[in-house]
Amino acid sequence: MSNLTDMEIFARVVSAGSMSAAGREMNLSPAVVSKRIRRLEEKLGTRLLQRTTRQIAMTEAGQGFYERVIAILASVEEAESFVARGSAKARGNLKVAVPTSFGRLHIAPHLGKFLAENSDLTINLDLSDDFVDIVGEGYDLAIRIAELSDSSLVARRLAPVHRILCASPDYVNKHGEPLSIGDLANHVTIAATNQDPWRLSGPDGIETIRTHAPIKTNSNEVVRECLLAGVGVALRSTWDVGPELRAGKLQVLLPQYRALKDVGIYAVYPSRQFLPAKVRVFIDFLANLYGSSPYWDEGLDDWLRLPGDALAD
Repeated sequence: MSNLTDMEIFARVVSAGSMSAAGREMNLSPAVVSKRIRRLEEKLGTRLLQRTTRQIAMTEAGQGFYERVIAILASVEEAESFVARGSAKARGNLKVAVPTSFGRLHIAPHLGKFLAENSDLTINLDLSDDFVDIVGEGYDLAIRIAELSDSSLVARRLAPVHRILCASPDYVNKHGEPLSIGDLANHVTIAATNQDPWRLSGPDGIETIRTHAPIKTNSNEVVRECLLAGVGVALRSTWDVGPELRAGKLQVLLPQYRALKDVGIYAVYPSRQFLPAKVRVFIDFLANLYGSSPYWDEGLDDWLRLPGDALAD
């Protein structure tokens, strides 16, 4: 926006985490930023921020005000974009939170094409496996691979997720192939700490498998590398190991069993009356790129069409 309002300065301070950081973004001194925040609080008759020497935190009133302010600012940005360049033109900076592995494999390689099509956009792409506070941390949207139940956010499903049990041929040659779900008790089974236990659906109903391995980790990327190195059996998404399955570096085990949870890949964003063009074009770009039959599942039909698929999406 050409004219910085007190509301926008407040939103920038919350997003940046401090007045000095927000001031650097807006080319304002910390003293000016502090004065504008005080003026806003005096006008509203309530304290919005608690200040310490190192950080700021929103009061309860500040949190509610912030949620409404960003909706207002988004609507104003959309209106300015419509008048200046047309409603279909996206511009500005897009702040996106993405899971680490998925962002590296399936977002980053396509950013060049997206930015070539949207030359007035810049992207701040944060890779993290934590569920970030989209509103509180000032994100325009997040990509999440999960079951979603938070009704305070808007979510658009971008693609299904198929998860299957697999291991490297070296591991199978050394330890044998499990022929039943019970056989997994005699195998090394690897999972990140937040994905243990596995809940699988198969011919005999739902099975709960607690993993056991000489390695404990909170990183899905570590699990993936251990899987490829022949350490054990893992439950992996085809978006993560599709190329290795097609190349024979991994093989599917117990294909009649699939992950029970209804997990999908979603674009999640704050509920707003007017969706900014920059958010809309990015979500549309990913939806068209992935779709109901995403490219990472190509060549895997023989495994993905087996019984249990309705529960594995």
